[in-house]
Amino acid sequence: MNQNPKKKSLGRGLSALLDSDDAIETVTHSSSIHSSTQHGGISQILIEQIEVNPFQPRTRFEEKALKELSDSIVHYGLIQPITVRRVSKDKYQLISGERRFKASQVAGLTEIPAYVRLADDKAMLEMALIENTHREDLDAIEIAMGYQRLIDECGLTQEELSDKIGKDRSTVTNYLRLLKLPPVIQLAIREKKITMGHARALINIDNPINQLSVFDKILDESLSVRDTEEKAKIAKGKSPAKSSKNGISADYKNIEKNLSGKYASKVKISRSGDKGKIVIAFSSDEQFHKILELLHAGQ
Repeated sequence: MNQNPKKKSLGRGLSALLDSDDAIETVTHSSSIHSSTQHGGISQILIEQIEVNPFQPRTRFEEKALKELSDSIVHYGLIQPITVRRVSKDKYQLISGERRFKASQVAGLTEIPAYVRLADDKAMLEMALIENTHREDLDAIEIAMGYQRLIDECGLTQEELSDKIGKDRSTVTNYLRLLKLPPVIQLAIREKKITMGHARALINIDNPINQLSVFDKILDESLSVRDTEEKAKIAKGKSPAKSSKNGISADYKNIEKNLSGKYASKVKISRSGDKGKIVIAFSSDEQFHKILELLHAGQ
């Protein structure tokens, strides 16, 4: 058959993957599949014969959404077939459509419509990742992890990846940069506590401590994306220089040294985000009053 029945519904990258002759296997003998029928390249496959794709990039399925899809399948059937590869005569492995597959199981289906493809493990991973990163219900971190796996496990460059998924190179880069954010911020993105707009602003802050400081303000003050961008600009300017052994910047270390000389006493500076303190030690009342005089003189 010359026309791929699913081509119109696919992203540009996956469509290109499936256009090659060696990437498509249409089952032509109904006897090769138990209780199956052929409808324009779509096979009805027993659910018990399908195993989940070990390369599945999706990591979480929302229970409510899964139940809603299951109810829809009960009333209207599964409109969009899943995609599988045949691993033996009566065994298939899921390439894409795990959410539809799980919802069909919940709905009590015994068989499911599927496209049957021929794919080795690498091609299968690539197909699954590209298919799933196009889904609107994935969170930004899941998309970023999918992109990173395509780069790491399929040997793609960012340029090749952007071509395959039909996205701008800058879009791919922005998603990948999310994976460099502190884990607590990544979790907040996944749990939708902050938006992608907030995340993009945080990415532009070079120092993780300052990132976390602005992140706390987003949660505590319900900052808008625009407000976050403004605070990120300020925080970026505050990015510490080379850190010293006690955790503060080299600049602060020099200030400690200068103040210690001025007050003839040990001075300690500590910081946590935007907050901090200066501690001036003294060993006698005389030294205490001398420090006070110097402080007043500096006003």
